[in-house]
This record gives sequence, structure tokens and C-alpha cells, in this order.
Amino acid sequence: MNLVEKFQKVLITGGAGFIGSNYVHYALNQHPTWEIVVIDKLTYAGNLDNLKDVSDRITFIQGDIANPEDVEKAVNGVDAILNFAAESHVDRSLRDPIPFIRTNIEGTLLLLEAARKHQVKRFLHVSTDEVYGDLVGSDRHSLESDPLAPRSPYAASKAGAEHLVFSYGISYGLDVVITRGSNTYGLYQYPEKIIPLFITNALESKSLPIYGDGSAVRDYLYVEDHCSGIDIVLHAGTSGHAYNLGARMEVNGIEVAKTILGLLDCPESLMQAVSDRPGHDYRYSVDPSATETLGWQRQWDFQRGMAQTVAWYKQNWDWWQAVKSKKVFQEHYNEWYNK
Repeated sequence: MNLVEKFQKVLITGGAGFIGSNYVHYALNQHPTWEIVVIDKLTYAGNLDNLKDVSDRITFIQGDIANPEDVEKAVNGVDAILNFAAESHVDRSLRDPIPFIRTNIEGTLLLLEAARKHQVKRFLHVSTDEVYGDLVGSDRHSLESDPLAPRSPYAASKAGAEHLVFSYGISYGLDVVITRGSNTYGLYQYPEKIIPLFITNALESKSLPIYGDGSAVRDYLYVEDHCSGIDIVLHAGTSGHAYNLGARMEVNGIEVAKTILGLLDCPESLMQAVSDRPGHDYRYSVDPSATETLGWQRQWDFQRGMAQTVAWYKQNWDWWQAVKSKKVFQEHYNEWYNK
């Protein structure tokens, strides 16, 4: 889809994280005239190595969106904000929800205030399908008009942020749009999430820890498709609206594990059941029709996307081994899987 260029200087928050860094690469390819500013706190999940091949083409600010001075510095002069910055792991939110409230809600509020002050043309907030809650026991797909029913501190913080975003559209006339993406996978994903965790464990001949009976279903979306959807909503979405981004491909945990083991020619005996996550949502599925009417279509099916992802982790041992060797990863892994 050919998009008319609307912006000159764009702020990407959380741009050293998984989806954010992928979007930086996507935007530099699709919008070569953009001046891109990235702000990232560089928490455990932020990694400057994700941007090292484009570091000379962006302005990077190490900063916290929940810090007013950092936000002011980052927002000054931009005409669009894409808010990827978030604490995003459900398991960590169950252990310590406070950072999720600070970053996901307070940080979003500070960005919105700065956007209002600086008369930013458009504010795009990257949210999640988890705000809809659990669809287990039904065959329906979540619509943007559905009530939000978050069931974890992470999902609740994202839902709270959404309400703030829409309130700034209504109360102050700020041009706001929201994307609600389904479970995303691909290169540069921190290996606490299921797909990179399973891939890297299999490469190390370690067990693949599967919650409960492995029947929890997710709609897995390849990261490049997620980025293209965000980009279309940024340019063509109607102000004040949310847009679902999903692949229309529901896959359970057992299928994820078997797909990865098959691609790596590893035995299925590496699969290991572990204690289920508290309050585990067993099915998410969104209807992306509204985004499709803007001209978006996913390009990657699950098998092709997984093959690409597995190949990347096989080729980038140094990247993920450096991540997994750190104390913050080891402590989390031992707490959740080595019980």
C-alpha cells in the first residue's frame, strides 16, 4: 500500500526493545526521509545491539518515559509519537506489578501531556489483545468494540493506558489511535517469551517448559506483519479508534513446541510440563477486519514465520547467549521453571 507521507520527525519510544526495534528498521526502509528519535530506558529487555546496524541513522536517547525531563527532551520538535515502551511480560507482572503501573500508565500519561503541549500531529499507542481477557470456551474473536476485561496486572496496566489515550482524544482533541496486537514473534525478541525461549533452549538441548497441559491458544503474528499494521494505522487510521492486528492463526503451546523441535530436528522428549501460570488466559483471538479495510494484510503464515525466526536465532547465538547469561534472566527462569 502506498502511503502519503505525513510526518517528518517521529519519536519511537521503547525503540531498543523487540517490536520497537523491528519497527525502527521497518520505518527506515519504508520512510527514508523520516528523522527518527528513539527513547529507551534500556531495562533488561532493551538492547542497543538491536539497533547497532542503524545507529548512524537515528537519534538515540537513553531515558525513561516516566521521567518528565526525559520525555520533554525526546518529544521536542517531533510531529508523531509511536509508544512501544512498556513492561510486557505477564509472569513478571504477577511477581511485581509496580513497574508495570509506572511505565505503562504513568509513562503513557507523561507522553500524552507532552504531545498535547507540543501539538504533536498524531499519537499512536501500541497495546495488546490481552486487554480483552480470556475467550476460552467460545469460538468468537475479539472486536474493537468489545469491553476490556484484563485479567493480569500487565493487561490491566495496558487497558488503563488505553483509557488515558482515548481520554486525551476526547478531552483535549489530541489525534490518537491505538493498535491491539496479538502475540508477536520474530528476531530480537527477549527469550523470556515462549517462542525465543523454546528455540534457544532447544539449541542448548534443554527442556522446553510448557505451562499446564499446553492447550493455551494464541494468535501468533510475525513481527514484520505487526510493524506493517502499525504503520498503516499511523497513516490511515481514524482518530479516536483502536485497531486489532492478528494473523487469524490460532496455535497452542504444544504446537509451538513441536514446530520448533521439528525445524531444529530435536526430539519431542524435550517438552516438559511445568506448573501452570496463575490466572492463565487460555485463548486470545482478535478480528483484524478493521485494519484490513485500511489495506493491511499479513504476509507471513506461522510455518514460514517460524522458519525465519528459528534461522535467525541459529545465526545469532552471541546475541541471545549474552542475554540469557545475565542474572536478571537466570533469576526469572529459576523462579518460574526450576521449582
